[in-house]
Amino acid sequence: MSAPDGKSPRPAPTPARMRPGDVVRVGAVGLRTRPLRAFLSALGIAIGIAAMVGVVGLSSSSGAELDRTLSALGTNLLTVSAGATLTGEAARLPVEAEAMIERVGPVQAVSSVGKIPEAKVYRSERIPEVQTGGLSTYAARLDLPATIGATLRDGIWLNAATERHPAAVLGASAARRLGVGAAGPDTQVVVGGVRFTVVGVLNPVALATDLDNGVLVGWPVAEKRLGFDGHPTTLYTRAEEAGLEAVREVLAGTANPEAPNEVDVSRPSDALAAKQATSQAFAGLLLGVGAVALLVGGVGVANTMVISVLERRAEIGLRRSLGATRGQVRTQFLAESLLLSLLGGAGGVLLGTAVTTGYALYSGWPPVVPAWATAGGLVATLAIGAVAGLYPAVRASRLSPTEALSTP
Repeated sequence: MSAPDGKSPRPAPTPARMRPGDVVRVGAVGLRTRPLRAFLSALGIAIGIAAMVGVVGLSSSSGAELDRTLSALGTNLLTVSAGATLTGEAARLPVEAEAMIERVGPVQAVSSVGKIPEAKVYRSERIPEVQTGGLSTYAARLDLPATIGATLRDGIWLNAATERHPAAVLGASAARRLGVGAAGPDTQVVVGGVRFTVVGVLNPVALATDLDNGVLVGWPVAEKRLGFDGHPTTLYTRAEEAGLEAVREVLAGTANPEAPNEVDVSRPSDALAAKQATSQAFAGLLLGVGAVALLVGGVGVANTMVISVLERRAEIGLRRSLGATRGQVRTQFLAESLLLSLLGGAGGVLLGTAVTTGYALYSGWPPVVPAWATAGGLVATLAIGAVAGLYPAVRASRLSPTEALSTP
């Protein structure tokens, strides 16, 4: 059909398409014009992501340290200890228990300690008797450190000569409580009323934590000078990994054939694993706190975007008057929300990674930040940004040009 002047009608103008670069540039307008507000909104997102990445990273770093410790110490250590009788009294292991366990095929090494309850430990004779400090005295075999993976911080371990004389090795906590910093011929403690020379100080023993609060003396001198009855109270057994469970099943009956029910068998590495599981449960709680912080940050982004729409009505009306479609206006504000959240998410990932690395190195752990945690943090921020910016973007796109331009 021809126009009244005889010319063909002009086709309706087609809105120009926005390329990805245009979308990013237009979406960044609001961030550049209101930098302080954008920073504070992104900060809420950053705190939530940093909390989540930090919790996951510290939990993973702690787990890596546990794996490294267990690899160094070995997970094939079993502990046999005296339990209780049917009447509730403390049971005793036979004197021959150690020799009987050594005959079990897959067993590689056995060592033992015997607790001496009557032998109280004091720094000197001037200390009141009631101030024992919670320390215990143990008679120890010479091969104990090699069996349980104990190392010395200072001095030497007991040997064939010193085990028969008043010589003692202090656990890490016992040395600290007694105020003993180093071993030496002039350093002595009182054990059961007898002065013992401190010949060594242990590092903390991961798989035998009871010994950290103990004073260890030779088996012969304990029997001769401290009234020790010679019965072991705890036996440490290393076995081949392949036969560990089989050895575990027969240990109680082997250690005390007459009363296997009075024997407790445990695996110290299981306690460490349980401790790690507890830490992971606590990490899950902290992740929930981080999720709440992330939600609060998302609410802040949504609030910022709603206010931005109200303040920029004139801009929206001008863009609509110049031919921008509703979809393009919607894309602009949605892109602004995504950029705002992405900035906060990237900052949170960097902050969480820095905190994890710093704390792990300070604690002597290998720093580990799983890739899924950082990637998941960024994906979460984009999801938060999309949800937070959807309503403001739709609201902006529904403003008519005349309504927007007439708003003061």
